[in-house]
Amino acid sequence: MNPVDAEGREDHPLLHQQVRDIASRAQGELKEVVHERHGGRLLRIAYIQPANGIAWSTAADNIGPAQ
Repeated sequence: MNPVDAEGREDHPLLHQQVRDIASRAQGELKEVVHERHGGRLLRIAYIQPANGIAWSTAADNIGPAQ
């Protein structure tokens, strides 16, 4: 697990790099990974911004380096 700051942001090794979301097959820049509580569970959520378009979120386990 990567270090997490007081606001729940994870120091992910792919931050500010191009990543691919395996769930949507889309790619963009990884802006942040945050740890959020949902229904009593702690989830790791990745926020991705494409070059052109609307940013989206996905489970952090769904991302990998872009090809």
